[in-house]
Amino acid sequence: MRVRALVISLTALAGISRICGQTEKVVFVSGEVRLEDGTAPPDAVQINRACNGRTTIAARTDTTGHFAFTVDAGGNTTATADAGQAPAEAADLSKALNKTSTQYTNPITTALRDCEVQAVLSGFRTQSVRLSVRDSADDGRLGTIILHPLSRSGSLTISATTAAAPAAAKKAYNKGMESIGKEKWDVAESELTQAVTIYPKFAIAWYQLGQVRQKRDAQAGAIEAWNEARKQDPKYVKPYESLAAVADRQQDWAAAEQYSREWLQLDPDDFAAAYLINAVANARLNRIEAAELAARGGLRVDKDRKVPRLNYVLGLILMQKQQYAESAKYFRAYLELAPNAHDSAMVREQVAKLDHQAEAGPPH
Repeated sequence: MRVRALVISLTALAGISRICGQTEKVVFVSGEVRLEDGTAPPDAVQINRACNGRTTIAARTDTTGHFAFTVDAGGNTTATADAGQAPAEAADLSKALNKTSTQYTNPITTALRDCEVQAVLSGFRTQSVRLSVRDSADDGRLGTIILHPLSRSGSLTISATTAAAPAAAKKAYNKGMESIGKEKWDVAESELTQAVTIYPKFAIAWYQLGQVRQKRDAQAGAIEAWNEARKQDPKYVKPYESLAAVADRQQDWAAAEQYSREWLQLDPDDFAAAYLINAVANARLNRIEAAELAARGGLRVDKDRKVPRLNYVLGLILMQKQQYAESAKYFRAYLELAPNAHDSAMVREQVAKLDHQAEAGPPH
C-alpha cells in the first residue's frame, strides 16, 4: 500500500443557544480528513484540542473522514456524530452589533484564543491549526492540515481491508467508535461485533473490538479479537502491538517473543517498544544473545531516546555476561534519562558495585 500524506480541511462554526433567558456560547468545530487522492483515510484519525499545554481528545473521524465536536463555556469538549450546521446567528444588525461588545470577555471565546486543533494518526507527523475564536460571529475557518508519513510505518498503522467494508458494516463501526468516545463500552462492543459479523475481514473493527473488551476486563476476548485482526490483515501492525504488550504483562514470554518478533518483521525501523518487549522475552527465555541483539536494535532506532528502559535491560544482559564496565555505562544512561524511576536507587547502588567489579577485573 502506497504511503500517502493525509490532508485535513476544517471548518469551525460558532453557535448560540438560549437557556433560561441567558445566552450560552457554544463553539462547534467540524471538518473532514482526506488522503491526497481525495479519499477518506482507512483508519480513524484522532482529533485533539490543545489549550495552554493541556491536550484533550475531542473527536475521531468516522469512516467517511468526517468529525465534529463542541466546546462549551466551561471548556468541556463533546464529540458529536454529525458535523451538520451550527445554529443560526442573529438575523438583524442590532443583535449582531450587541454581540461584539462581549467578544473579549466571553469565557468561551477568551479560552479558545490559545487553542489548537490537532489531527493525530500513528505513523504520521502531527501538525496543528490555531483555533483562535475572537467572536462568536467569526466563521473560524482553520485551513488545511497535512499529516506527512514518518516512514513506511505509516502504511502499516492503517488497514487495507477498511475500504472494502460494506456501508452497513461501516455504519456499525462508526457507532461503535462514537460509543468508545463516550466510554459506553457495552454499546461499543455490540456495535463493533455487528460490524465484524457483517464484514468478517474488517481488521480495524476487530482491533477496536479487542480494545473495548480489554476495557471491560475481558482479556481472553480481547486477545481473540486482536488475533482475528491479525489474521484478516497480516500487514496491519496495531494488533501485534497489543498482543505483544499483553503477553509481556502476563509474563507469557514465548507469546511475547513471537508477537514482538512478528511486529519487528513488519517494520524493524520505527518501534523501539517492540525491541524492548523482544529483549525482555528473550532474556526470560534464557536466549541471552538474542536478547542483547534486540536491546541494541532498540537503542539504534530509539533516536529520540523515548524508551529509557532499553538501557536498563541491556545493562542487565551485559552484567549477566560479566561485561561490567559496559553494563555500568548503560545503567548510567538509564539513570540520566529516567532519574526519578521507581528503581533508580537500586540501579545507582548496582552501578557502584559494577564500578568496583570493573576495577577488580574479571573473576579468575
